Parts: sequence; C-alpha cells; structure tokens
Amino acid sequence: MNALLITGTDTEAGKTVLTTALAAYLQKYFPQRNWGLMKPIQSGEGDREWYQKLFSLKQTAEEITPLYFQAPLAPPIAAAKENRQVDLAVVWQAFSQERSRRDFVLVESLGGLGSPITDELTVADLAGDWHLPTVLVVPVRLGAIAQAVANVALARQAKINLKGIILNCVQPRSDAEIADLTPPEMIQSLTNIPVLGCLPYLENLTDLDKLAQVASNLNLETLNL
Repeated sequence: MNALLITGTDTEAGKTVLTTALAAYLQKYFPQRNWGLMKPIQSGEGDREWYQKLFSLKQTAEEITPLYFQAPLAPPIAAAKENRQVDLAVVWQAFSQERSRRDFVLVESLGGLGSPITDELTVADLAGDWHLPTVLVVPVRLGAIAQAVANVALARQAKINLKGIILNCVQPRSDAEIADLTPPEMIQSLTNIPVLGCLPYLENLTDLDKLAQVASNLNLETLNL
C-alpha cells in the first residue's frame, strides 16, 4: 500500500514531529513525487492547520481531514457534543481517493493505538481492518519500555502490519539517557519489532532542512517511503 500510518503510544509521543520530518524529507529529496498528508480525524485545531502552514500542499482542508470536530476530545465524545456520529465511511472514501491520486500518503493517527475512534473501535482496530502499514512512535522517557511492549501487543492483537518503532526525544536527552530509558536492543528483543532510529529533541519544528536531515538518519527503507 502506498501509505504509512504514523501512530504512537499516547497523545504526546511525537507523531506530529515524525510526520513533519518525513514530509520534509519527501519534499527535499523527492520533489518529483506526488505525496500527500492526512489527519483523517481531528478534534479541535491542531495538526491539520500546522501542515497547511508548513507545507505547500495541493490538498484542501477537507482532503487532509475529512472528519473534523470542534471540541479537543476523543472523537466519539466530541461528535456527541455536536449531535453527530463518527462516519468512518467518509474517512475511508477520502483516504481511498488520496491514495489513488498520489504516489504516497502520510497518515497521522489521532492519539495512540488504543485511542477510541468510535464507542466500539480504536485506532488499532482501524489500522488492522484497513491493512495500513504502521510505524509506532515511542517517547524517550521513564516507562517507555512497558509502553512499547503493551502497544506492540495491541498491534498484534489487531493484526496490524507494524513496520517498526521510532524513538522520539520529547525533551533534550543524552545518548546515555536514551540508552537507559529506551534501550533499542531490549525493546527489539521484547517486541520482536525493529527500532528504526531515534529522533533528537527538536526545538524548532519549522526548520524543514533540519527535519529532512533528521529523517534521513532513520532506517526509512523498512517503511518503503
């Protein structure tokens, strides 16, 4: 599939950082490719507006985010406040159209794999049902190993095509701290999923050249980017 789902262990893992870095990489090193970005479901202002500001996307707001709710809450709760439902048919149709017209589509999920999309379905259910190749962002902090193990177990339960794990420094970290908090070899051994690299802490997320360079240091061949 010519798409990649970027998800994380939780809401502040660094999905937007990775998605932005991958988009900057595609824009800089593959300017001839017709790629797109999607945040299929969004509650409140945030990622969609960020991508529109940062990149010259040949996409409308509705093509980036086909399902939008005003309240910054879990989609089923935000939808209920507007007397609406989470219509996944609308999302699937928009996603299918973007895939058909583009060489590659980066898809940022809401929340983490366990985040609810409806009262019955999570992000993991959707990724598995739609057969989306997926990368899991794990933040470098205490407890990250357990989070990685639990999320990989959820991914396996949902039959997700999990391509790899990418670590993300949510604050400045030394190599020694990264090794102590998120030892790649241990995470790979416990999950049997490859760790494809580590994103350093990036203070300026508008520096597209730096973001592209950081992304180029990851093992992107595994992601078929």
